Amino acid sequence: MKCECPAQHAHNAWEKARQLAPPPKPPALHFYMPAMPSMRLIRTLDMGWWRYRRRWLFRRHILPLLAYDDHVLLDIGHCREDILWANQLPLKVDAIHALEARQKKRQVQQA
Repeated sequence: MKCECPAQHAHNAWEKARQLAPPPKPPALHFYMPAMPSMRLIRTLDMGWWRYRRRWLFRRHILPLLAYDDHVLLDIGHCREDILWANQLPLKVDAIHALEARQKKRQVQQA
């Protein structure tokens, strides 16, 4: 078993949670067959599934970081309050992107 320091483990968990890219947009069709569902419906279902998977990844990889102390979280650029805030966001909001945006905003304010 590989032994990692807590900061490296936290950084790896963050990278794993960021890996899931959004699904591609369906192609624009030149014709529509009556038995085919609409592309908007397909896109909505794809995005719903993607949002569910992103929140699942957030809960799987990011929420366990709360077990570490605040110094380790600060080493990867987050604080406990931000992670708890992102966990309370609605499902339509991507928690990982919101957490990254909040991290960048904090860095700008500190500079």
